[in-house]
Amino acid sequence: MELVNDHLAVEARLVPPGDSGYLLLAAEVGRWCGPLPLPSRTRRSLLGRLTAAAGRLAARDGVEEVTVFRAVLRPPGEGTGLLRRRGVRPARYDVAVLVRTAGPGAAAALREETGDGELGAALAAAARRVHRVAARVAARIDDVDHRPDHRFLFNYFHAEDTGALLRVWRYTAGWFQAATGLSDSVLLRPLDGEPADYGVINHASWPALRSFLPALVLRPGFRRFVLANFRANGVAAQPVVYRRLPG
Repeated sequence: MELVNDHLAVEARLVPPGDSGYLLLAAEVGRWCGPLPLPSRTRRSLLGRLTAAAGRLAARDGVEEVTVFRAVLRPPGEGTGLLRRRGVRPARYDVAVLVRTAGPGAAAALREETGDGELGAALAAAARRVHRVAARVAARIDDVDHRPDHRFLFNYFHAEDTGALLRVWRYTAGWFQAATGLSDSVLLRPLDGEPADYGVINHASWPALRSFLPALVLRPGFRRFVLANFRANGVAAQPVVYRRLPG
């Protein structure tokens, strides 16, 4: 791992990863205009179906939480050239469903079921593209608080070396803790045999856009440290910010 501008480096304060497993279903349904998702009747209809299905899924044994999200913003990222060279499509998912389970095994079993189940059928009928992945927690600041009024990040990371990415993330997450007051984040790593387009996916939250967006635009450390270290270590970072749907 190469650490650029290491005088800005602060390692993230972490807690043990815990035993939870996760299933993420991320879908590309509507279109984007620059960083903003365009209105979409198809998306709106799909979100209604997903919210109803999520409530039923949450009642199952081994399922601890099901949360449905719609995208509101794609902030600045890094690594478009890397994605192009490696033939990886950019992450432009405007709908996401995150299922927390009792363990990684339960997440893997649920992944097999969702392809033909209610969630999978709804996504297949409405989305141009669906990314379905079962994961374990590779690192954790704290479990993400899914309050309805928060804003939620999924950052889809692709890297030449996932080990280096995990080490770099500890420092970039530390920067966000110091600069934005980031208090919760889970780093999801696909289970063996799962799709590897994204070596890890970071999930986090803030109380509002103003809690973190000014730091991305106005603080030079974001580009000089966060994006510079992604670039130096062959990491493509593709952040998407979401709101959760009540349910």
